[in-house]
Amino acid sequence: MSEKDKAKTSSTEPAPEGAKADKTVKAKAKRAPKKARAQMAQGRIYIQATYNNTIVTFADLNGNVLGWSSAGVVGFRGPKKATPYAASVIVRDVAEKVKDVGMKEAFVYIAGPGQGREGALRALNANGITVLSIKDVTPVPHNGCRPSRPRRM
Repeated sequence: MSEKDKAKTSSTEPAPEGAKADKTVKAKAKRAPKKARAQMAQGRIYIQATYNNTIVTFADLNGNVLGWSSAGVVGFRGPKKATPYAASVIVRDVAEKVKDVGMKEAFVYIAGPGQGREGALRALNANGITVLSIKDVTPVPHNGCRPSRPRRM
């Protein structure tokens, strides 16, 4: 073997500058720091309370979502998702997510017939958010769908 061949097979010597290494190590890209959110004293809170789940959304006065949470996100499963206790845990979770915004007062919009309506409202007060107004935006049919035909006996 010539000395050039020995140099190619030698694993103790570093590879020449032009040669590619077998394994390339990729450096992890650093995350950019979170953008500072504008401070706002007032906002909107949307509570959707269905028979099976409760979803709470915090938004600014323009309707841009600041944060949201639901019963499944905080770990409830099955019939426990629609309970008033789950609604209070949901509000606590989303309030923690958006605490850097500094929302102190809110207009509350509630939709749906579920049990989480009252629990979520009580939890808002417990988490230091003053409720300015409560509006029920549950959709109500104005005559609804056409009824099925009468049954023939």
